[in-house]
Amino acid sequence: MPLNPETDYGTPKSKSEKLVTLTIDGAEVTVPEGTSIMRAAMEMGTQIPKLCATDMLDSYGSCRLCLIEIEGRNGTPASCTTPVGEGMVVKTQTDRLKRLRKGVMELYISEHPLDCLTCSANGDCELQDMAGAVGLRDVRYGYDGQKHPNPGIDDSNPYFTYEPSKCIVCSRCVRACEEVQGTFALTIANRGFQSVVSPSMQESFLESECVSCGACVQACPTATLNEKSVIEIGTPDTATVTTCAYCGVGCSFRAEMRGDELVRMIPQKEGKANRGHSCVKGRFAYGYAHHKDRITKPMIREKITDPWREVSWEEAIQYTASEFKRIQAKYGKSSIGGITSSRCTNEETFLVQKLIRAGFGNNNVDTCARVCHSPTGYGLKTTYGESAGTQDFDSVEKSDVILVIGANPTDGHPVFASRMKKRLRQGAKLIVVDPRRTDLVKSPNVKADYHLPLRPGTNVAVVTSLGHVIVTEGLVNEDFVRERCEWDEFQDWARFVADPRHAPEEVEKISGVPAELIRKAARLYATGGNAAIYYGLGVTEHSQGSTTVMAIANLAMATGNIGREGVGVNPLRGQNNVQGSCDMGSFPHELPGYRHVSDTATMELFESLWGRPLLDEPGLRIPNMIDAALDGSFKGIYIQGEDILQSDPNTQHMAAGLAAMECVVVQDLFLVETANYAHVFLPGSTFLEKNGTFTNAERRIQRVRKVMAPVNGYEDWEITQMLSNALGYPMHYDHPSQIMDEIARLTPTFTGVSYEKLDELGSVQWPCNDEAPEGTPVMHIESFTRGKGKFVVTEYVATDEKTGPRFPLLLTTGRILSQYNVGAQTRRTENVVWHEEDRLEIHPFDAENRGVRDGDWVKIASRTGETTLRALITERVAPGVVYTTFHHPTTQVNVVTTEFSDWATNCPEYKVTAVQVAPSNGPSEWQEEYEELSKAARRIAEPLVAAE
Repeated sequence: MPLNPETDYGTPKSKSEKLVTLTIDGAEVTVPEGTSIMRAAMEMGTQIPKLCATDMLDSYGSCRLCLIEIEGRNGTPASCTTPVGEGMVVKTQTDRLKRLRKGVMELYISEHPLDCLTCSANGDCELQDMAGAVGLRDVRYGYDGQKHPNPGIDDSNPYFTYEPSKCIVCSRCVRACEEVQGTFALTIANRGFQSVVSPSMQESFLESECVSCGACVQACPTATLNEKSVIEIGTPDTATVTTCAYCGVGCSFRAEMRGDELVRMIPQKEGKANRGHSCVKGRFAYGYAHHKDRITKPMIREKITDPWREVSWEEAIQYTASEFKRIQAKYGKSSIGGITSSRCTNEETFLVQKLIRAGFGNNNVDTCARVCHSPTGYGLKTTYGESAGTQDFDSVEKSDVILVIGANPTDGHPVFASRMKKRLRQGAKLIVVDPRRTDLVKSPNVKADYHLPLRPGTNVAVVTSLGHVIVTEGLVNEDFVRERCEWDEFQDWARFVADPRHAPEEVEKISGVPAELIRKAARLYATGGNAAIYYGLGVTEHSQGSTTVMAIANLAMATGNIGREGVGVNPLRGQNNVQGSCDMGSFPHELPGYRHVSDTATMELFESLWGRPLLDEPGLRIPNMIDAALDGSFKGIYIQGEDILQSDPNTQHMAAGLAAMECVVVQDLFLVETANYAHVFLPGSTFLEKNGTFTNAERRIQRVRKVMAPVNGYEDWEITQMLSNALGYPMHYDHPSQIMDEIARLTPTFTGVSYEKLDELGSVQWPCNDEAPEGTPVMHIESFTRGKGKFVVTEYVATDEKTGPRFPLLLTTGRILSQYNVGAQTRRTENVVWHEEDRLEIHPFDAENRGVRDGDWVKIASRTGETTLRALITERVAPGVVYTTFHHPTTQVNVVTTEFSDWATNCPEYKVTAVQVAPSNGPSEWQEEYEELSKAARRIAEPLVAAE
């Protein structure tokens, strides 16, 4: 589609419900009270010249270009800072205003470089546009006067440059860093002609606190801050709105193209999940789509020790189908299965599970969503009746108290974290429950009111203790509980949590959290106004993950913090389509819509539409598939977009299971670690090359639109369809919209979803049906989906993973801002500048006891394995706790994680592993062997890639 930039109204939209009518240039306009005159004029189609104003930022009034005249008032106020008034009469274009604006513009141009024809922003420069808008044709002062300092171009950031000679000191970049991102990395240094934008302490952008979110680049009206891609390629001429394929925030972007080349990703202001903001990954880290490692042709090999052989799509599909048929004929119908991807679209995930259930004839389907957030589904389904979070992201703007437990939003969900930090700066209170001192505990302009640094594995004890305080101190919202919840079950829960063994003083012995902190946090949560809970993998990836989710749900019900804006229970999903992959029926026991395979009516509905009898017994989860492979009964697997060898626990056990299979099919972008054990490699497509939908953490279904043709020739759903047809189960879809139509026919919460509706509304949040034709931003308003809310007794059961003399430390894992999941995508972008390797965070006390210095190689060993990495000595972790990320395959952190898992869902206990740390001379022998294996696999593929 044509570029058609989004309209900039100059100032933010007023949220007032009271309307005001005024006259602008002889025309009446009615707008909400509090609207600026600039915005009111723009809404009626009149653009008042401006430079410092943009609707992503609060009014500033510094450029003096947006002057207006108001009947009955003296002077010429700035339209951006002047609110509308009832009956006001405004003029935006008079002889006096023309003279004043030209004079202001002359001053700007007199000291600005006159290199428009060669400037990278030529044709995309607001200064250039405004000079034309005010009719500037001459500069009386000449161009040789004093100018702002020009220390030279700073191109240290891998994605954008800073050229101070072109700066007009409008402060938009500084304000964007403060108001939108909340990092406060930029300032205006010095005064007058010496004024200059400065990152932090006059460092380079790369060395500063800048997090490369792109807000400053987006705000800049000139070429002072500009993407290197624009400088290299040129300004874009077309744009397509799509959805980011990184984390579960689900940011909307305008993918701006020049020809068939992607120039930049601009966060869409109308995006309801991100509201015009972005992070370094979504904004800049899309280069992996054309990385040299990308595999674009199918490959097969009979044995994993053989070299890869490039083949046609037809041969690859036929070979895969024949192998799967052979295996089932020899070992039985249940001897093969598949894994769906939380990175692929809803439609692609739906087709994979349909292929397995109707084409393979079994329920052996699982997904990476189970190894991160399946306790969310189980816990919230049990207590509230729906397997998803309760709010939209806008809800945080109404929160008075925010409780963050087991989540690190500034690294894992940075765009939402920026909105959360903005609310905190406005006065909301913050409680952080986390073993580490994350950025939310203390960072510029944000400080938690209470940080509960619990010992890993004690979530249930701490949350239940919060409930103890709420019940024993009479802080329960009894009216809400009596009206909305099962009263008898509440009384059982209240008696349980009131037991003295759950008192903060007793729980302090288990968790290490001071009792007084627990008491104060509980009181604040119960009495501080609208209180919202946000949680992440630090809650779910435990042996008691489901129990903790239910304990959190209990807290919200007991205090009445559910069913309205500003409150709720909100899981922060890790990958872009974790919610969608769950919704689409990727679990062995559930069909799309979270309906059990034993439900007769549901099975009959699916069988009638799919034309095949379906098994009514659950199939195998990933760990069951691996165990079955080792005992010889499971022989083939189809893995779409998931690197289970790097992401799943106990790597050596996983490798042994894959090696025991006779046909491993990997469909991915790169030769990921799992592909070392593959017999067939089917090249996948990126989010830029496909149509479909993603569902984010707030249940928001959003369009993914094809920006460019797939370099492999097919979208992922088309590959699955070809395989299904070759197996003898026909699928005939021409477009993903037809798959969504089928999803809507089969899934009650998606009944009203269609591509037409998504295009019309931008996005919808399920449930979207006859009762909620435009979706459901906030759930459980009048009643819970299950009717009455269910309180559940949450007994704390200590994990079987215990520390001791051999393994005295507790390892927990997480993510870092610049990297994503196992790093297959982000490691193939310039983001590696910020994170070249995984590091082991260790407290100075523990490091000193082991003779470890910062940067030393250390061996980390557990009961299941060992690996080595460099140490990072920091007080972000407590004594007795160590922490690392898992973005680099050479680290292989999951070599040391155990097979302990959540009692209800098998979600692995990544967050609690007993380990020992000791000095090392470098990578372990196992790592070196593994690296050689990976290098050998890459060498085999290199001639095939080069041949293209």
